[in-house]
Order: sequence, then C-alpha cells, then structure tokens
Amino acid sequence: MHTFRCFLLIITIFIFDSPSLAAELVMFESEACEWCEVWDEEIGVAYDKTSEARVVPLRKVDIDDAPHPDFKHLEGLIYTPTFVVMDGGKELGRIIGYPGEDFFWEFLNAILVKVNLIEGENHEIF
Repeated sequence: MHTFRCFLLIITIFIFDSPSLAAELVMFESEACEWCEVWDEEIGVAYDKTSEARVVPLRKVDIDDAPHPDFKHLEGLIYTPTFVVMDGGKELGRIIGYPGEDFFWEFLNAILVKVNLIEGENHEIF
C-alpha cells in the first residue's frame, strides 16, 4: 500500500510540475502596459467565447514576476504584450505587441493555420 501511495504522489508531482502539454496562447503582460489594457478591452473580454480559444486557451503571465519554469527557455520576452502560441512546451509562433483588433486576429489565425491547429482563417465569436 505504501508503494502505491508513493507511486501516486510521484505521478501527481510529475503531472502538475510538467510544462503544459496542450496548445495554449500565452499572453506576457505587465501591470504598466497600456496596450495590454487595450487588448483586454477589445479582445480579452470575448476571447474565451471564440473558436480560437477552443484551440488555444488563453494563459496570462506577468512578465515582471519571477520566470515561470514553463517559459525559461523562451528568449526575447521584452515587450508587452507578447503573445506566444505554445504546444507541449514548444513555441509555435509569436505576436509581439498589439497591432489592433483586426491585425491580431489575422496574425493569430496565420500562426494557427501554419502549424495545423486550425484549417481555415475565419474567426468566430459565439
């Protein structure tokens, strides 16, 4: 019984300490970032209701906090907001800055199509 408990503990630690294994959109932001606020107002309020969110759910990370172990391997995280599409801990694409609502969706869809996470380029809000 003791061996089984140890096994479960090790598996639990491995699962919760591992980098995310699902695709996600990581938004690196800063408290002082005005463009992050604009993104939140224009996109962030509805992002969870989009078809893109079903493929790459949003994860926000404060760039001023201590580096998260999942992202220590990423280089060039200087500007905010920076959006990184990741899958299994690997970077698939990046958008630096917030170029406005139309360009954001265009750039995000281009990344998702390029890495075969979606087939089309149409963005839907439900």
